[in-house]
Amino acid sequence: MSDPANAMKPKREWKRLTVQAAAALLQNAHIAGFFNGTIYTGPLKSVCVPGLNCYSCPGAVGACPVGSLQSALTKSKPSFPFYVLGFLLLCGALLGRTVCGFLCPFGLVQDLLFKIPFFKKLRTFPGEKYLRWLKYAVAALLVFALPLLYKLPYFCKYLCPAGTLFGAIPLLSVDQLLSDQIGPLFWWKLIVLVWIVLLSLLLSRPFCRWLCPLGAFYGLFARVSLVRLHYAASVCVHCGRCQAVCPMGIDPVTQYDSPECIRCGRCARVCPTKALKVGVMAPLSSSPSARAAE
Repeated sequence: MSDPANAMKPKREWKRLTVQAAAALLQNAHIAGFFNGTIYTGPLKSVCVPGLNCYSCPGAVGACPVGSLQSALTKSKPSFPFYVLGFLLLCGALLGRTVCGFLCPFGLVQDLLFKIPFFKKLRTFPGEKYLRWLKYAVAALLVFALPLLYKLPYFCKYLCPAGTLFGAIPLLSVDQLLSDQIGPLFWWKLIVLVWIVLLSLLLSRPFCRWLCPLGAFYGLFARVSLVRLHYAASVCVHCGRCQAVCPMGIDPVTQYDSPECIRCGRCARVCPTKALKVGVMAPLSSSPSARAAE
């Protein structure tokens, strides 16, 4: 029997990767910064991008919404981040975690890392579902509460691997003065990044699953966003192919409205009966309990 994970149509998957790469390039279009160590500070830098993309990245032409939130909260006189929250609400209402599946540069990095051959790929593991709650704690504590109380951007400063990969490493590689000032904080952030990289070889999108505050926020819109996953129980044959290819380790049949779903469309592409579909205003099917009674 063939491996259901191999049933995916590669051309369709490359289309998504192309969209991801184009989105990453557009958000990091200041290519010269990678060579001369400069950070773009033009008018576009006041505009948020939907995914996790460090403000301090030499190529970044927009502002990371998480960094922008913390910037507003850590001022001596905190200002309410109307624009940033409004932007996040708009992205959540329209796309939900489609942002994670198509528009986040660090999501692309994790997808590419998972494609590298490794000892054994894991779909999930016992107790992993509890780790997924960590990202809500990260969002509540490191992005909102602690920055507001102690005036430090805790997430960006102590945890964000995108900042290390896209910002710190490129800048240090071309700026000798910065390299001479490397301290314990950089090595801590590098350890975090290395762990995320190693885990990404073994398990698809570990940072998205467990730690990303944007994933936690966009996941709140799973049942109401314009772009959703539709499941037609009447034609499903329960072959298990969709579950085998899901990069977030969920079962699209019973969790089609899960806050973990990134709308990548893999499940729909391998479904032999077209019981799954990602679309605009795709209607939600009956609840799992109702389907079990059918």
